[in-house]
Amino acid sequence: MKTFIRTSVTLLILAASLPACMDKTVERITYEANVPIYMPFNKFRASFSKSEPVEITAPGKFYFKDNYLFVNEVGKGIHVIDNSNPANPIKIAFYEIMGNVDMAIRGNILFADSYIDLVAIDISDIENPVETGRIKNIFPEVVPEGDIWYPYAMVDKSKGVIVGWEVKTVTEEHEPGSKWDGWIYRKEMVMMGAADSRANWSAGAGTAGSMARFMLNGRYLHLIAHPWMLKTVDVEDSRKMNIADSVNVSRNMETLFLLGQNMFVGTTTGMLIYDVSDPVKPVLVSQYDHITACDPVVADGDYAYVTLRTGTRCANGQNLLEVIDISSITSPYLVKSYPMYNPHGLGIDGNLLFICDGAAGLKIFDKSDPLDIINKKIAHYPDFLTFDVIPMKGILMLVGEDGIYQYNYSDPTNIVQISHIPITGDKK
Repeated sequence: MKTFIRTSVTLLILAASLPACMDKTVERITYEANVPIYMPFNKFRASFSKSEPVEITAPGKFYFKDNYLFVNEVGKGIHVIDNSNPANPIKIAFYEIMGNVDMAIRGNILFADSYIDLVAIDISDIENPVETGRIKNIFPEVVPEGDIWYPYAMVDKSKGVIVGWEVKTVTEEHEPGSKWDGWIYRKEMVMMGAADSRANWSAGAGTAGSMARFMLNGRYLHLIAHPWMLKTVDVEDSRKMNIADSVNVSRNMETLFLLGQNMFVGTTTGMLIYDVSDPVKPVLVSQYDHITACDPVVADGDYAYVTLRTGTRCANGQNLLEVIDISSITSPYLVKSYPMYNPHGLGIDGNLLFICDGAAGLKIFDKSDPLDIINKKIAHYPDFLTFDVIPMKGILMLVGEDGIYQYNYSDPTNIVQISHIPITGDKK
């Protein structure tokens, strides 16, 4: 139970230059709070390593490139899976990246967040990855989440990187009437084998799920550095990465999706469309507003598809699939809304629309008629918690609470599950 104790005490302050004493009253406040655990910067920035495969306990975002599937273990690193045979995926390595949530791959270079830093890793030899570059403090506000039932104590960023929290009793003194926000402080968390291990990496980018916060655009990487800050990083030379542009956004951004020269930004209050034909100067083209809700977006042709859901940071929303006409990129408008259970990630391939509807499972629809999607359900795999999908060439890769699932949808009338890598440790 949280305890707050306030006392007032008068301190006598002696000043050598003054002939008399001066009274000063302070307020002493005692409370229980999340107190930061720091790691020295030099130790943190030397922490990347590769280990043998480990259990998947908390799968997060994922990425596919050149027959390899990369699955985030929330806050800890990336599972590397040989997916050359989707019916028999094989875990081959684990990349230990502290504070990792997002990733993207260009050629043979893996870009990953590591708490406050962006790290570039050469994976030419997937069994022997090498860190080649790092941009420090590009995510200055990123910290792990503490115990939600307690406030957060004050932070001293000069002590190192915050890698965790412990609940402790804290006593602080403040002058009455002075601005102090310790015990009411609430910080918004941004929480985001082959014999020859040398992969035949193709040029260009791989494919991310719809929850991606990183998006490659040629030699540039667009990323959400802060909910209100979009940054563009020149990653042509991973050893000399540099921030090419920063754009302040007046909304709480969550996801990025690139279609041609347009980037669709999912926010908690709407969809933004940026022209990124010049990647170092994104230009806002248009916006579509919706109710407050968590919001990933994908698009193809004349339509964008947005899932809206309620959640811990998305209060007062609804659970919907919205279809938006983007035939005029400067004037998007709502075509139709469909009720959902609690939709998360989604994906499209041709006329197929795949939706991870939270605890209601995976739903697959024929989207050929935007006005009648809800009545054209092709398949439904219920009763498991689903997060995000990547559909590609007849194979659907899905991340859920219970592990990694894959489905063969080459025949839409006969979609079948072909593999499952389960959660084998304690869920966290």
